[in-house]
Amino acid sequence: MTVAGEARILDGKATAREIRREVAEGCRQLLEQTGVVPGLTVVLVGEDPASSIYVRNKEKASTKAGMSSRVVRLPATASEAEILSTVDGLNRDESVHGILVQLPLPSGVDAQRVIETLSPDKDVDGFHPVNAGRLLIGLPGFVPCTPAGIIELLRRNDIPMKGRRAVIIGRSNIVGKPMAILLLREHATVTVCHSRTPDLATVAREADLLIAAVGKLALVTGEFIKQGAAVVDVGIHTVTDEPTVERLFGDDPDRLRSLRDKGQTLAGDVHPMEGRSRAGWLTPVPGGVGPLTIAMLLQNTLRAAQRSAGIDSNDR
Repeated sequence: MTVAGEARILDGKATAREIRREVAEGCRQLLEQTGVVPGLTVVLVGEDPASSIYVRNKEKASTKAGMSSRVVRLPATASEAEILSTVDGLNRDESVHGILVQLPLPSGVDAQRVIETLSPDKDVDGFHPVNAGRLLIGLPGFVPCTPAGIIELLRRNDIPMKGRRAVIIGRSNIVGKPMAILLLREHATVTVCHSRTPDLATVAREADLLIAAVGKLALVTGEFIKQGAAVVDVGIHTVTDEPTVERLFGDDPDRLRSLRDKGQTLAGDVHPMEGRSRAGWLTPVPGGVGPLTIAMLLQNTLRAAQRSAGIDSNDR
């Protein structure tokens, strides 16, 4: 922990740039050694605006890293059988090393069945039960990108984890549960909280390292945060009204300008002003966890290509 004062910013953008540079170098070396270009294919079903933006960012980042990037677009009316057939074809395509099925899928499609159809060797999101099981028992495999990125952020900023008390608010399969396992690997003492945890603020306040991944705007106020703790904010919410912006950011001119110019600004699960005043380290929203998720997706895709080429990829 740090002493009281303004929180230091854990810059996810800077850490993501480092990881992406390393991935680009890995892609260059793989091409020189084997002639293999890592291939990432995203399956996008429907026209959800947020999903389309995420997919476009992933496509741009993978191409910049020296990967072959492709998006398979299916209409929102595509049947589950069509989606499964598409995934099966990508499983058999040797030029495809990583497959990502963009979630959420349209109503009526069993997302878990689609994920289970993925080849575990191409599951660069780390959601397949085989990869989840390997994570649990400490075997190499693909780790979900957001929690993996958080670990990299903490390591590269010299945030101590060994022997520290970590509290995670949120128990999703995508963030909360894998985050707990990864922190246990780092020898932290881990508590996972959720909607039925009594006295949530009291439990959270015990944390040297607090991960907020609950999906509720500014739920984590100052009373949740031990003075000097490291706080990672996984949430992202769109704020469109001036009273809420002022409640969260005070008279911050950048946020008020964003609201005027764009009609919105972004905030997380942590109350930004109260978080800054109590935490020792704090991830910003935006610019914290988000960029790391894409960086770790690229890292997983590179590792999948290295495995396919028979090269030791130094898996976690």
